[in-house]
Amino acid sequence: MADVQDAKAAQTGTAAIEAPATGGRPASSYGAAPHDPSKPAVKRQIVNFTFYKVMPEWRRLPEDVKTAHKAEFAAVLAKWNKLGEFLSVTYSTVGTRGDVDMCVWSICYAVDELNTMRAELLKTALAGYLTIPHNFLSMTKRSQYQIDREDESEGEGRGAIRPGGQKYNFVYPFWKTRPWYLLSLEERKRLMDEHIRVGLMYPRVKLNTTYSFGIDDQEFVVAFETNFPEDFVDLVQHLRETEASLYTLQDTPMFSCVRMPAAEMLNRLG
Repeated sequence: MADVQDAKAAQTGTAAIEAPATGGRPASSYGAAPHDPSKPAVKRQIVNFTFYKVMPEWRRLPEDVKTAHKAEFAAVLAKWNKLGEFLSVTYSTVGTRGDVDMCVWSICYAVDELNTMRAELLKTALAGYLTIPHNFLSMTKRSQYQIDREDESEGEGRGAIRPGGQKYNFVYPFWKTRPWYLLSLEERKRLMDEHIRVGLMYPRVKLNTTYSFGIDDQEFVVAFETNFPEDFVDLVQHLRETEASLYTLQDTPMFSCVRMPAAEMLNRLG
């Protein structure tokens, strides 16, 4: 499913050029698509989803102590939200998963920035009562494919992404099977045409695909933003029926996240 947003240069002629194959094996076509000199260059982004779980001991603290902890944590998040430089979007996962309570989705332009920001969060008093069961690091990349629907992310060739204002975000890591990467570019495009057509049948679901090759365990991180969870359920079920789904190795764990301001996210911890 990570390739729903990753697969239409076959129809538009914008796919990465494939070098001659050798030894019967398809040449690599996974380099970033060539930059269009008529458009401004898009700077690639660092993307991180951090999922936190609060320890039961924290909920037994006096209310005034918890209030101070939450205010300090929220202040760090607010400090690091810098227009055009660093963005964090906050979500509650209370009631949607048992192993995590909240998610911070951060987008920036340097790993050092992300590292420094997360270090400041870890210095807060609340962090002493938090564990991090899941953390996914990825990057944006100009796709070798293109979708026939322009949104904020696709309009920039996905060298950059812009979170929408949707209430829900469904996030998960994703892996393709090794045989997928041995297929020719033409065959992958053929398989993805059906996959793409299905995705475009659900216009109320916005897909953000980012890449983790070499920087984290998964290959992709996908985040589906929508105000209509029922559309996402139907989309995923529909995609299971596509031929390309045969090449999915793993697409779990799945996180159902409810977007809200940081203060409200923290209040829902208890």
